[in-house]
Amino acid sequence: MAKPIMARATAVWLVDNTTISFRQIADFVGMHELEVQGIADGDVAQGVKGFDPISNNQLTQEEIDAAQANPLHQLKLKFNAAAQGEEKRRGPRYTPLSKRQDRPASILWLVKFHPELSDGQIGKLVGTTKPTIQAIRERTHWNIQNIQPIDPVALGLCKQSELDAIVQKAAAKKAADAPVMSDDERRKLVSTEQSLGMETEPKIPTAIEGLETFTLSGKPVVEEEDARAGDFSDADSFFNLPDGAHDDDDDEDDDDPRR
Repeated sequence: MAKPIMARATAVWLVDNTTISFRQIADFVGMHELEVQGIADGDVAQGVKGFDPISNNQLTQEEIDAAQANPLHQLKLKFNAAAQGEEKRRGPRYTPLSKRQDRPASILWLVKFHPELSDGQIGKLVGTTKPTIQAIRERTHWNIQNIQPIDPVALGLCKQSELDAIVQKAAAKKAADAPVMSDDERRKLVSTEQSLGMETEPKIPTAIEGLETFTLSGKPVVEEEDARAGDFSDADSFFNLPDGAHDDDDDEDDDDPRR
């Protein structure tokens, strides 16, 4: 639904000059019902001059009369051909004069904490130009030594929802353009609890990797226990003595003078 221009000033005029309910006014101007009630109580929009929607071709008197007679009636914005396409206007947003000196601080904050944002996205978010963003990004701005990074939401240059939306869009684009990650890079993305719970994979140091089976002859090394192992399935094999032992015994028997 299209909203009137100068919504808050229009709400001030409707509160002061009609008996339309707060909810009807809030739905028409795009504000919260409690905010409209704050206008009526004098807590909100103090010093704001009312903007007559009838004389400015936004409402008709018949529409206001119908809303006053029926609390469920929804105010409808009068068709104004001159206002068509106003919401689709491109270019950097308007920044009030009182906040323009805060834009370099917000740009530095965005460049520092959200480097994935492009110059065009930052320009639309805080209402600045690409040369200014580039100068701050490259630290060639004339006042860079005195600029401190400040959140643009805290400065009132944008809404938190707008910042979150543009950051999510930039992150999604970066993820779509990023190359396929390796297994090691993927493991770095898990949480600390998950990484601590993973089993440690034994790895051979690179300096000695491949040398555990290296020999000069080119034959695989046989374990000493395996080389000495034999078939001890029966008693004869277990008590089998080397051949040299039998010869020594025979020689001793032949030299015995008692024989």
